[in-house]
Amino acid sequence: MISMRSFCHKHRSFTTSALTPSYSFPWISPLQFSKATPSMPDPPPETSNILVESRRKSKFISHDSAINLIKHERDPQRALEIFNMVAEQKGFNHNHATYSTIIHKLARAKKFQAVDAMLHQMTYETCKFHENVLLNLMKHFSKSSLHERVLEMFYAIQPIVREKPSLKAISTCLNLLIEAKQIDLAQKFLLHVKEYLKIRPNTCIFNILVKYHCKVRDLESAFEVMKEMRKSKRSYPNLITYSTLMDGLCESGRLEEAIKLFEEMVSKDQILPDALTYNVLISGFCHGGKVDRARKIMEFMRSNGCNPNVFNYSVLMNGFCKEGRLKEAKEAFDEMKNVGLQPDTVGYTTLINCFCESGSVDGALELLKEMREMKCKADVVTFNVLLKGLCREGRFNEALGMLEKLAYEGVYLNKGSYRIVLNFLCQKGKLQKTCELLDLMLSRGFVPHYATSNELLIRLCKAAMVDDAVTALFGLAEMGFKPEPDSWAVLVEYICRERKLLFAFELLDELVTKEAGNCTPFDLN
Repeated sequence: MISMRSFCHKHRSFTTSALTPSYSFPWISPLQFSKATPSMPDPPPETSNILVESRRKSKFISHDSAINLIKHERDPQRALEIFNMVAEQKGFNHNHATYSTIIHKLARAKKFQAVDAMLHQMTYETCKFHENVLLNLMKHFSKSSLHERVLEMFYAIQPIVREKPSLKAISTCLNLLIEAKQIDLAQKFLLHVKEYLKIRPNTCIFNILVKYHCKVRDLESAFEVMKEMRKSKRSYPNLITYSTLMDGLCESGRLEEAIKLFEEMVSKDQILPDALTYNVLISGFCHGGKVDRARKIMEFMRSNGCNPNVFNYSVLMNGFCKEGRLKEAKEAFDEMKNVGLQPDTVGYTTLINCFCESGSVDGALELLKEMREMKCKADVVTFNVLLKGLCREGRFNEALGMLEKLAYEGVYLNKGSYRIVLNFLCQKGKLQKTCELLDLMLSRGFVPHYATSNELLIRLCKAAMVDDAVTALFGLAEMGFKPEPDSWAVLVEYICRERKLLFAFELLDELVTKEAGNCTPFDLN
């Protein structure tokens, strides 16, 4: 179990130096950084004009104006130039807001070398900084899987902000590390918090630990953390604590224990559940194949003054769908509308999926029509469900038509949308339509799955469609595809059988040229 006590005993060997900030940034002036980068084209006229015009009107660019200019500059390099340019004004000193704006801009563009230079420079500034700028950087580094840097940003709070990190900073750092499953770093971090900052955990920090133990299915340790919360003077289990534990029990199939914990929460701690807490139980029983119990929980929820929301209904509908109970799913959908709730994209998509799974694609298409009438925008998940439903029923022309026209209607489809239809066409032997779809995919920058591409090439050859196979291979090769040796051998064999040796030589030349300077992955012997 991860607890404050166990961390201390387990990691006594850590020294102060091991826990001091490990970031030691080489000084790189933002101006030097600007010069060190590859030469850039001249700034767009509008950016320069705005800056010049602003200077001409006021003769001094204020902090607010500088922030506005930096925010609206798309190129982070030019944003950095603006930051440096305004600092040249007599009497102008950057403050927290301007630093925060430029650092956010640079971090979003992953210009972390420039970020480091900024942080170094901030340690010499006399203005007051807030820790939020470093909390935001933690999130940027976490998204980039630079987890050590998350800790570095926490350690940088005290030298830059000149105050101890707040409990919010501790919670943010710990949560990011645990979400990324960086347990060793989390342990090192908590030891630092306890031993060197002398900060005791609050309810939020304890809840993060509970969430971690539930995620790794160590429920006993999660309940131990809850016991520590009760002993602590600074924390006590709250609705989030109970909801997290109930969710962990449901995920482990311990549904009855989840209900008992729910009752304990209400009777012992007198904590009233909200729609999210109820949804933990509704979802748990639906996933456990007990959707009728889930419906009773929703009825109990309503009778106790907590009105179900769209999300609650969507989970219940999904439970009915998994059991093939289309009628009950539709009843829940209609009930949701009757009580005045407007179904959202998730709600509609859930029912559309239920219709498709039940073989009623026409009903699903009617729901799509209703969505449009209700100004509820279908997303890529909705269309992928419909495409799969149409293909299951062999309605390939409609699926292809949908792929063709949606792009012109402003609907963004992903590679999964095209792959769904391509896989069905290939499996059903609709090779001519498969080639047409492949051509459309490649023209829009989407590549089939590697295994599907190899299977398609072999199927085309065996169907005596060698010309189509060669055309397909050339198109795929342009997108970086390299066939498996078996696929390559079959392709060359069938080309040679049809005495189209020129094709074979062109293929060899094309594919080997792409591997110039490297060993070819094909066995040509």
